[in-house]
Amino acid sequence: MKFLTRITSVLLVVLISAAALAGCRKKGNKIADPVADKDGNITLLIGGIGALTGDYAVYGEAVRNGAQLAVDEINAAGGVNGLKLALDFQDSQGKPEAAVSAYGNLIDKGMVISLGGVMSGETASIVAEAKGDGIFILTPSGSAKACIEGNDNAFRLCYNDPQQGTTSADYIADNELAKKVAVFYQSDLDYSVGLYETFKAECNKRGIEIVCEKSFTDSNKTDFSTQINAIKEADADLVFIPLYADAAATFLTQAKAADLSKVFFGCDGIDGILTKISDKTIVEGLMMLTPFASDSKEPDVVAFVGKYKEKYNADPNQFAADGYDAIYVIKAAIEKAGFSKDNTKDFQKGLVAAMTQIEVDGVTGTMKWTADGENNKGAMALVFRDGVAVAFEKK
Repeated sequence: MKFLTRITSVLLVVLISAAALAGCRKKGNKIADPVADKDGNITLLIGGIGALTGDYAVYGEAVRNGAQLAVDEINAAGGVNGLKLALDFQDSQGKPEAAVSAYGNLIDKGMVISLGGVMSGETASIVAEAKGDGIFILTPSGSAKACIEGNDNAFRLCYNDPQQGTTSADYIADNELAKKVAVFYQSDLDYSVGLYETFKAECNKRGIEIVCEKSFTDSNKTDFSTQINAIKEADADLVFIPLYADAAATFLTQAKAADLSKVFFGCDGIDGILTKISDKTIVEGLMMLTPFASDSKEPDVVAFVGKYKEKYNADPNQFAADGYDAIYVIKAAIEKAGFSKDNTKDFQKGLVAAMTQIEVDGVTGTMKWTADGENNKGAMALVFRDGVAVAFEKK
């Protein structure tokens, strides 16, 4: 009996080990070309990863919703050359380690196209993890310059952080919004630091004086009274706040309570701030640099906004527009590469090659890519008036 028990125990160990190995993907395996099911149909699984819970859920939910809307539209119109699309969007909770785990899960499910991550940190982790797999990656919103570097298959739909910082300083100078500015940024957040550094460099070139620089970290982002008092005492016309919506909401709420009356200017991370506040007067006059304005009269934007509102009962922000455009860029790359339900040979290489050959007019602007995965497109400034972000017009 003891002998049988010992054999049984050994067998159990072997079976458990085998099961564990079966559930672990082998890193570095090249992604196989898509194949048809038993009915001859091919569905391309697109994997998305971003925060659907926690402080950054406003961004992940928006990207997911925009991407899903585009997938539904394309499939309703017959797919892409007979190929159907499917989206599986998984929650990262905004954590790079959770994003890597989600990436592995999606590979196991048969993902053939990756949207990378929504946030820069998780995108960098995914891009590094995916390097040996050869899978095509297009992040809608991972903006840190380094987050797609080191992987020739990775591309970015949004502009990168250095572009945003530089463009912000240029916009302020060109529109004569300020000669003296203060800066308030998060010193342990790549997004915030990247914008701050390039903004500062461009201000020096454009003759804008930075009269006050104050920062905070994630561990002390609840009380900004010291920084606000310093900014109040500084002779600044404008405060540049390269922050995410949650920190910006806290800062602006406390700034209003302290009677800090300045022009506040942020970038795309500010988008979604209305979901973080109850008193909309807090954001009155806040400016935000973005490639997307939901009140645009451009026919494609009007159509997108209308469909998004109908499906989700909410106004789309820039992240929703990024997700939407990302799917249509993927469609354009598939078409340029000549893929169809009868031809998916060298699928990953074909998509990568196609990206530097296409030009896509999306709801976030006209987009073209270089071999380093970067996309340069125009930006505009929005200003919050009566609780609504509208295109800024100089008086």
